[in-house]
Amino acid sequence: MKKQITNTVLMVRPVRFRMNEETVVNNYFQEEMDLKNEEINLKALQEFDALAHKLRQIGVNVIVVDDIYEQNTPDSVFPNNWITFHQNGDVAIYPMFAENRRRERREDILDKVEAEGFLIENVYDYTEAEKENVFLEGTGAMILDRVNRKAYCALSPRADEDLFIEFCEDFEYMPVIFSAYQEVEGQKVPIYHTNVMMALGKDFAVVCLDAITDKSERKNVLHHLKEDRKEVIAISAAQMHQYAGNMLQVQGTHSTYLVMSDAAYHSLTPQQIATIEKHTQILHSPLETIETCGGGSARCMLAEVFSPLISNN
Repeated sequence: MKKQITNTVLMVRPVRFRMNEETVVNNYFQEEMDLKNEEINLKALQEFDALAHKLRQIGVNVIVVDDIYEQNTPDSVFPNNWITFHQNGDVAIYPMFAENRRRERREDILDKVEAEGFLIENVYDYTEAEKENVFLEGTGAMILDRVNRKAYCALSPRADEDLFIEFCEDFEYMPVIFSAYQEVEGQKVPIYHTNVMMALGKDFAVVCLDAITDKSERKNVLHHLKEDRKEVIAISAAQMHQYAGNMLQVQGTHSTYLVMSDAAYHSLTPQQIATIEKHTQILHSPLETIETCGGGSARCMLAEVFSPLISNN
């Protein structure tokens, strides 16, 4: 049976977290903090540990891997951009826009997941595309409806259309392609990752429809969501900037939870919270440092592990 949500996530504990100078060129969510890098990393570590602890408390299996200091990878806390795990045992490794983010891809992380009892069969490696300056940053670039086999993608410098279609062919997804924009200094610019403006739960979707400026594209996205009986919870651009689109539904011991940051939670209206809570419980945690410097939030920190367990037979 195909699953949309999992009870296992991979998280990478940061050691040199800071504002990444290589990603700021098209991640307009990043901002400077008036702190030394060591202080920034310390705060990010506290936020990371608090989220991992909360997830474990509700019964989520959290596989934590420590980042490597010598690698000098400021964004390693966002592993969902470079790897995805699939129910048939396949894994995909993705091409990354920023050169310093390519060092996040580590063979030993796959070994660690296998050591935790998960089966890895085939690895689809799309990283050759970097030579052509073509990128597709995992479940940052794509929102996967794993049950209905649809993949949603807002095209950007980090989400190439042809490579996205190739992924969809390899993994048997129907591509749903659109453009999504945010306003920066009076200009409309592409949103760097689909997962900051859209989140997909088992039977609901949180989406910033205003970001999809082309009416026919917006209508098409809504058509697919409604066709699959997803209740659509529309968020505003202002809420999107508080990371209300960057959420992930996970399976706990007794319930499912929609994981988000404090900022995302506090940006929601009582009605939006009530609608979400019809479908799932909410878990929120403070991620201010990671959001401000990293330009990503709770969803980006969680690489879902759907790989099958190795049988003990």
